[in-house]
Amino acid sequence: MRVHVDEDICQGHTLCAMAAPDVFGLRDEDGHSYVIVTEFTTEVIESAKRAALTCPEQAIVVED
Repeated sequence: MRVHVDEDICQGHTLCAMAAPDVFGLRDEDGHSYVIVTEFTTEVIESAKRAALTCPEQAIVVED
């Protein structure tokens, strides 16, 4: 299992961090998202999937 934010696509809308603050952080310099967890439990994957649905750029990749 893995969650990844495509940095080339992310525009820094911050919706993923609002939807799943336990999974995503925001970089200070540009507001772009990054994954803050290292253990991808079922709960983390489900939160990431919900957050991915909020991303207008579809920059979040969730691999089961």
